[in-house]
Amino acid sequence: MRAAVALEEIEAARARVGPWIRRTPLVPSDVLSERLGRRVSLKLEMLQETGSFKPRGAFNEVLGLDEKARRRGIVGVSGGNFARGLAFAGAALGVPTTIVMPRSTPRHSIEATRRHGARVEVVESIAEAFRRADELAEGGQTPLHPFDDPAMMAGNGTLGVELVEQAPDVGDVVVSIGGGGLMTGVASAVKALRPGARVWGVETEGADAMRRSLDAGRLVEIEITSIATTLGAPWVSERTLAAARELLEDVIVVPDAAAVHAIEALMDAGKVVPEPAASCTLAAAEALGDRLGDHVVLVLCGGNVSFADVVAWRRRFA
Repeated sequence: MRAAVALEEIEAARARVGPWIRRTPLVPSDVLSERLGRRVSLKLEMLQETGSFKPRGAFNEVLGLDEKARRRGIVGVSGGNFARGLAFAGAALGVPTTIVMPRSTPRHSIEATRRHGARVEVVESIAEAFRRADELAEGGQTPLHPFDDPAMMAGNGTLGVELVEQAPDVGDVVVSIGGGGLMTGVASAVKALRPGARVWGVETEGADAMRRSLDAGRLVEIEITSIATTLGAPWVSERTLAAARELLEDVIVVPDAAAVHAIEALMDAGKVVPEPAASCTLAAAEALGDRLGDHVVLVLCGGNVSFADVVAWRRRFA
């Protein structure tokens, strides 16, 4: 199995999804540069349609289906951001979409997914959500995976291409890991276009299936306890595990408290409100310290967080 996604596949995905997605800005941060002692830029992917990077891969998945598969409708599993991205893609392309979501999904994510036109089923757990999606697939709907799909990864890789175009001198990229589809696409693009750049993966404690799998030398299933629910894949895949081994310098795990404090820092420094799955990149960069080089790009992959969430986390981790 080839771990990295070929640059040709990412460029093909870029041509395919280009009419449907935004080219998100990359902005320098003087405040964070001073804080970290090196030049820091923010890739504001949270400004993507639906509030996260997910439409990049979702559109590439759906556009790659034949007409028969589209007519049958599509089904996906998600605790939040993939649900919104796939629902948006399905609605834009006229494809009936069903999303199965665990009960732990924030209400605002469920409501947003319905607003994008998808039919939503809520079940008790993420494991049950995958089982229910399998049942719907057996009934004829076309299943689309939230991270373990080469088309999803190639679509996500378009973010990495943009990043290198916007920051051609980038030395280090810090990117979050849920199931690993974002990391695989971004790292594949960055390493292909700028081989000397280093890519660092980040997880939060209680959503660290990749770190545990790397340490164990095999796939490890975990129980999700982190507040970073959009990193809440209880397992990674053989493909994304191989990509982490091949493409990443390391996978850093940070506590939820550090991710919350990083939200506050990014609000002050960047005037943005990322979700913990994105703010954890700043927490990881601070933990890495002098292991980082002269120009660091933090990928802020999503901002689907409510004011009530931020207030509750601030009280919890004050």
